[in-house]
Amino acid sequence: MSNFDDMKLAVEALSGGKNTVKFDDMGLPSILVRIPLFKNVDVIAGGADAAHPMFIVDGVQIPEVFISKYQNIVMNDRAYSLPYKDPRASLTFDQAKLYSENKGAGWHLMTNAEWAGVALWCKQNGFMPRGNNNYGSDYSAPHEKGVETYGGGDPYKTYRVATGSGPASWAHDNTNEGIFDLNGNVYEWVGGLRLNNGEIQIIPNNNAANIVDQTAASALWKAILPDGSLVAPGTAGTLKFDYTAAPTAGTGNFQISDTIDYPQADDTPYGAKTFETLTAKAGVDIPEVLKALGMFPLDASHGGDSIYFRNNGERLPIRGGSWYITSSAGVFNVNLSDVRSNSSTRLGFRSAFVNL
Repeated sequence: MSNFDDMKLAVEALSGGKNTVKFDDMGLPSILVRIPLFKNVDVIAGGADAAHPMFIVDGVQIPEVFISKYQNIVMNDRAYSLPYKDPRASLTFDQAKLYSENKGAGWHLMTNAEWAGVALWCKQNGFMPRGNNNYGSDYSAPHEKGVETYGGGDPYKTYRVATGSGPASWAHDNTNEGIFDLNGNVYEWVGGLRLNNGEIQIIPNNNAANIVDQTAASALWKAILPDGSLVAPGTAGTLKFDYTAAPTAGTGNFQISDTIDYPQADDTPYGAKTFETLTAKAGVDIPEVLKALGMFPLDASHGGDSIYFRNNGERLPIRGGSWYITSSAGVFNVNLSDVRSNSSTRLGFRSAFVNL
């Protein structure tokens, strides 16, 4: 038996089967958290008695999804989930996708459907994970700290911390067996969702888990009508992010709309709002799929996490927050302002795995 086989047995035994070790096409390990199937009704009051979108790939319901326990590092152009490492940052969306998919069949960049499913599970189970959102500690619990791995040259401040080095409260289920660092440390690219000139577009269900085309010109992107129907991008009346008046710097005067009345002319930041205060334009219905994908609140309690966007050009989502955004960080934090070529020290990723 190899040392890696021993590692797998030990991880599964110590976690009671909640964690496992999976090997990529080079035979190298990643530690993953098993998320068993749940339905929309399990995480959305009055939701459909049907599998959450994260458990449907190419029309097939799958029994489980495996999420990287830790924000990923990169070795040999492949993504790995390992503890007490400096998470890989300063990479583009396409690099994060490639490093994830290089690992072999079933491996992929964590999708927005998967992220949203985990976030909704956290809310339903009454615990919002904390994390490194205030220079090495949690703003709401300053005694909770991680182990510094990057300080950006500032001798007085911690930026990134080692993966999984915080307390159990930094895991999604408030145990050491959970998914770590979904709140803060570094923002994470996620797949299968974008804004294109403000229009919300998705790759349906969790199809983005199956190594598919997510380029700007991909034919797989679908827009969403207020009744939940998926239609071709550019169809009249699809759901969009728009302002309620001509945007002014520093304000969060935006909503879900079925038209774009106030397109941004440039990349001037026009402010954020808390996710839980996002509303729809009068007369515009919000379908369940938007709630299931973590793009519209269930109620007025989502931890104060922020939502931010730009409605000009293609914008890809980053989730969770980074080391400096304090109360805005969290599992419902979503930033839809980055272009796919953006790369910065605040921006990382994690891979996931499904059996196909």
